[in-house]
Amino acid sequence: MDVLKQLLGRLHPIIVHLPIGFIVFGLLLQWYDRKRQTYGELIPIAYLWGGIAAVVACLTGYLQYTGEGYAFDTVKWHLWSGVATALFSFLMYAKSEGTKAFSFLERTPTITLSIVFFILISFTGHKGGNITHGEDYLVEPLPNNIKSALGYETFEEKQIKLNEDNWEEALLYEDVVKPILNNNCVSCHNPKKTKGELLLHSKEGILNGGENGEVVVANDASQSEVFTRMKLPNDDDNHMPPEGKRQPTKEEIILLGAWIDAGHPFEGTIKENGLAKELFTSFFPQNLDNDYPDIEITAASQDSIKIIEETGVHVDPISESSNFLSVSCINKPAFSDADFENLLSIAPQIAQLDLGGTQVTDAIFEKLTQLPNLTILKLDNTSITGQNIKQLSSLEHIKSINLTASKFEETHLPDFSGFKKLKKIYLYKTKSESQGIKTLNDGQITVDYGNYELPPIPSDSIIY
Repeated sequence: MDVLKQLLGRLHPIIVHLPIGFIVFGLLLQWYDRKRQTYGELIPIAYLWGGIAAVVACLTGYLQYTGEGYAFDTVKWHLWSGVATALFSFLMYAKSEGTKAFSFLERTPTITLSIVFFILISFTGHKGGNITHGEDYLVEPLPNNIKSALGYETFEEKQIKLNEDNWEEALLYEDVVKPILNNNCVSCHNPKKTKGELLLHSKEGILNGGENGEVVVANDASQSEVFTRMKLPNDDDNHMPPEGKRQPTKEEIILLGAWIDAGHPFEGTIKENGLAKELFTSFFPQNLDNDYPDIEITAASQDSIKIIEETGVHVDPISESSNFLSVSCINKPAFSDADFENLLSIAPQIAQLDLGGTQVTDAIFEKLTQLPNLTILKLDNTSITGQNIKQLSSLEHIKSINLTASKFEETHLPDFSGFKKLKKIYLYKTKSESQGIKTLNDGQITVDYGNYELPPIPSDSIIY
């Protein structure tokens, strides 16, 4: 019996659209027929079926209310306005049929009843939508300044600001746990929208719990509903936050559980509460080692790029989030020192430059100093010897120089010591001794001589 009750109750969100359809059809037909007077027989039928469907919707709605555990305060306005909608449907049927049983219907203009009826079904539908989606369902996507102007409370997303230097001194609840709850839970559990009679915006609300009791059990995250619901699969009916809402990260869920296991303290720093550093490192700023400088740069002129590409030089954007460019002469092996002047119109935007296999000489180094943001430089398969290569030390962003199969001479290797951010030099098949210098600047710069050999494995000796 309970299964049937629950099943019929869950049909309510589907059935509830039937009376709305019949009633709206009747109202529209009534407005359309106000002058023609040709659909008089259809209008009462629409209201009659609207009333019948509304009664069925009320019954299934009541079963859902009792079977799903909704609080009466949550559903009362929707419930009583639904009953009123069903009754009003039959009144509109009687009015359109010309029934004389109700004298007040004869005295009340049809247009007045229609307006009242439209307002009633709108109010009923609105209250039902609030139960299903929340009171701010329609306004939730709006910017916070507009929501504030409309009188809705806003909850700004709070960032967890931790780093290698300050993480121990950060307040555990205020600086870490509260932002997690604020960003993922408070939109549904706040003073204006207390789903499940639960408030998660304050210490008091968390400790008071919801309609099913406490949601945090000190020193036992596995028994704490606020934690266990987050761990459920997203398609589980009991998973929180619900589908469509911002979901906490795996690291945030683990950290919330650790906070509860530590006794859910609301005071004290991370260090004072004894939580391990590993719980917080995912919130530290991530240092991105991009192949272009971490600075803003204006976009290069498309006309300039077009002119350069017409010479056979290939120009590509490095990233959608950056205006830096990658320039390659792979399709122009005749590129020489003199051709470099063609690149100066986009000099600030060039972060990667491939001159491999071209006719450039050591004279190119002086010209390359005009590329202030050069990060990756390829000079492989060229006649470069390294003479005056130390001029490139003025390029403060350069990280990698590829001199593979060039005529680079080992005597110029110490010149790289003056480079500020250089990390890698490739010298495979050059005049440098492969058993020579492996690193420079106390290990900051790695010299890669290549010529790697894979260790033999047993399968190499198998004869098939």
